[in-house]
Amino acid sequence: MAYITLKNINKIYPNGFHAVHNFNLEIEKGEFVVFVGPSGCGKSTTLRMIAGLEDISNGEFLLDGKRANELGPREREIAMVFQSYALYPQMTVYDNIAFGLTLQGVDEDVIEERVKNTARILGLTDYLDRLPRALSGGQRQRVAIGRAIIRKVGIFLMDEPLSNLDAKQRVTMRYEIAQIHRETGATTIYVTHDQTEAMTLADRIVVMKDGYVQQIGTPYELYFKPANVFVAGFIGEPPMNFVRGQVKNGCITFGDTALDLSKKLENVQKYEGKQVVFGFRPEAIRLGAHPEAYQLNCKVELTEMLGDNTNVYITAGDQQAILKVDSHDTPEVDSLLTFSIPYESAYLFDGNTENVID
Repeated sequence: MAYITLKNINKIYPNGFHAVHNFNLEIEKGEFVVFVGPSGCGKSTTLRMIAGLEDISNGEFLLDGKRANELGPREREIAMVFQSYALYPQMTVYDNIAFGLTLQGVDEDVIEERVKNTARILGLTDYLDRLPRALSGGQRQRVAIGRAIIRKVGIFLMDEPLSNLDAKQRVTMRYEIAQIHRETGATTIYVTHDQTEAMTLADRIVVMKDGYVQQIGTPYELYFKPANVFVAGFIGEPPMNFVRGQVKNGCITFGDTALDLSKKLENVQKYEGKQVVFGFRPEAIRLGAHPEAYQLNCKVELTEMLGDNTNVYITAGDQQAILKVDSHDTPEVDSLLTFSIPYESAYLFDGNTENVID
């Protein structure tokens, strides 16, 4: 039996806005699950329903097999880390971390031992006497996490905890959150709009859009086996390239380029005259012409050298795309370029439903 179960969960506000539609998910004990999607997709609302901060309009929420819809936040044995840190500015790091245990009346000696152990895990030992204003953003976030993990509850909820940090701090904190999860073994549900955070932290990812779950799977499954155009375009950086067109004589044509879809579809005749979406990831291409691959000619419009690789913005016919190449192979702007897309690296989606075509 799953540790956390959400069955047909819906959230409908009094004004009629339907924020979450029929959300279904089972989470095992110790699992790290990330809800990801654009702003307003319902991921934070779902997290707040799990925490007990939002009422569930309909559906059933189970904790360890028992209905928990009516339980208050404290009764759910859940610790939450907020985007805003929510630290007490007049309290030291020590007192902020210890606050929850102090409210519970835990013995001072026990509190001291647990605070010091938590501080050691988070690298905060030298900062216990400081006030939050004397800390960096990353250190404040560690204090907020420390206040959550010291309670030794079974479930951690994290609502965009890294969004206030700069790029370098986010990389460091991703590593630290992963380490904390390994050390504590707690079940963690993490909300973010950043697909990099989702891919690097999650055991499984829930991709949401407009209140609906689009796909649930491991990072590998979402990257290599996207269920639809939205997931394919959301997961991956730069995003997947898409070419939309009508199938004619078994090919999708744009400009003077015709891609033979029979290389991907045995029953390509089934899609004759229909709209399809052809997709490929920027990093899946190979420069030059290669066998067992689609060959495309293009013009280089812009390049972005990023260190170990370069993003190359191109036009092919009336289509635009981004290629990701080794920096040593960076082409000249305005030059003509030939590249290949291995057949196995191409994706096809239905033009109407936008679901993947197997």
